[in-house]
Amino acid sequence: MTVAEGIIVHAETLCEREDHLWDVIKKLSIPVSELEDARDQNRVTYGTDEMFRALLFMGVRGISQNNLAARLGQSPALTKSFQFDITDLSNTPTQQDLSYTHGKFSEDTQEVLNRTVAGVRQAALDHGVITEGLVPTGPTELEEENSKSKNEYKKEKAQKTLTLARKHVLPEFDTHRAAHKTYSDEVILDMFARICANKGSAHSESEYGWLTDDDLICDDSTFLRAIKKIATPDDSDSQLIFEDDDSMLEIDRIRDSIMTAFDGATDNIINSIRGENPFSARETIAAIDITHEQFHVWPWEDKEAGVAKPDYPKMVSGYKKDGEYKRGYKYATITLVGDHAPIVLGIEPVKEDSEWEPDGSPSYSKADLVSRLLDSAERFVDLDTVVFDRGFYVNQVYADVHDRDLTYLSPVPTYEDDLAAIQDIQEHPTADAAVKHDVPLGIDGDVHHEAEFLYVPSTRDDVDGKYAVFVTNEDRVEPEEIGSVVNGYSRRWDIENQYKSIKDFLPKTSSTDYRLRLCNFALSTLIYNLWRLTDYLIKVGLDEPIRSPPVITAKTFVRALGDFLRKFG
Repeated sequence: MTVAEGIIVHAETLCEREDHLWDVIKKLSIPVSELEDARDQNRVTYGTDEMFRALLFMGVRGISQNNLAARLGQSPALTKSFQFDITDLSNTPTQQDLSYTHGKFSEDTQEVLNRTVAGVRQAALDHGVITEGLVPTGPTELEEENSKSKNEYKKEKAQKTLTLARKHVLPEFDTHRAAHKTYSDEVILDMFARICANKGSAHSESEYGWLTDDDLICDDSTFLRAIKKIATPDDSDSQLIFEDDDSMLEIDRIRDSIMTAFDGATDNIINSIRGENPFSARETIAAIDITHEQFHVWPWEDKEAGVAKPDYPKMVSGYKKDGEYKRGYKYATITLVGDHAPIVLGIEPVKEDSEWEPDGSPSYSKADLVSRLLDSAERFVDLDTVVFDRGFYVNQVYADVHDRDLTYLSPVPTYEDDLAAIQDIQEHPTADAAVKHDVPLGIDGDVHHEAEFLYVPSTRDDVDGKYAVFVTNEDRVEPEEIGSVVNGYSRRWDIENQYKSIKDFLPKTSSTDYRLRLCNFALSTLIYNLWRLTDYLIKVGLDEPIRSPPVITAKTFVRALGDFLRKFG
């Protein structure tokens, strides 16, 4: 057996149990003693083993030396996968290092590398390891000459995302039902996707299945029971009762069950494309916000007497929208924004102390919510900046972000009518803007850090002639820099559209079981992530602006997802 054949046989074995190309290459046994490298091994910075792995990855993925060098300089995980012992990414191999090493490999070793590339690529394809086929490479000139249209390219990329969803994403949502169950988890998730596509409910989908004698559509009670099982802690099978003294503990357990699945699915999405990292950019910005799922039931038995309904859902909170007071389930999210793939990296249930509840009822603090969301996001990406809605104007929130060495930017709920009334303020010499430097931000009576308060003319119609105020812990902001800093807040551009799309996906339900409510939101958000990821990769491949309208509509994508799961599940 030749050297290349030996490596390929090991790769085939690894591909049977590993999900990602990085892991295969990391664990490959490379017989370095059989490779000829003319470099002085006592003086080289990068050894034969790690450089062979890096060049093998480059060949399997069909990327350039410049491209690989750039990725090595951005991703510590990638350098670890190739066995580089490097802590400072500024010291990773350059394009010149890669080229020089390849040139110092003997002709026989270069042939081993070429044959290994072909064999490992085929093994990865045969075993579905290269879900990294999602890479955003556009149609080649040859393909265009062969009349491969953009529509065909979009179809190819979308179908690869659907394959990713079937193999690596949705299976994380395990219903934990008996092995002999009549309807598989794939059938349940197929139903969920089609409910989302049709803006329907478990009842409407079940009714359709009955009417058409479709044996792959279960009754609504079976479907709802399966979805609840995803969110049910291991030691509990029934509806969880939220008593005042332990309700938050039960909510925590439900959240942990669902978010374990959501985080696993998100991790699989990112790992499947991490060779073409949609998060590698000059600056990584995330936005934290809260959305509502309206609940129309009145909470009072007798509002004038202050008597609330005793069985009113604990997780329903009040909120104000468009000048009207409403009630609903609330969810906080952290989302990548700006020029990144705009996917949601974390979800948290929101519980607030509402007026119909007794004083001192349990709730989550904004600081706790933000801390958990940042923990979730930092599992996947290295953040630089976090932007908030004005509802998160809490010193402890800013303190936590500051302690993580991140920059925050947030509007302040109030604004000043008259800049002249603000002491120690520095105005821009020509523009109508100003900044107040080094404002102490305190925690428990002590100064935690100093912040900058930025005053700019408001663009909101209801504050005509007045000023919007932003707060940031960015180092001293000069008046001429105010515009560029505040413009960063506009990078939240897709948050409202994000929430609209997720709500459009949400199955209709009247259930007050919070397991069902939170699981519906998490699954709908995951489908949204898959859609936005597909859109992002197609745009990158076709060199279209990231912020341009979607190339595939959300409705089309989720409908295809349901059909694809049914066909191949």
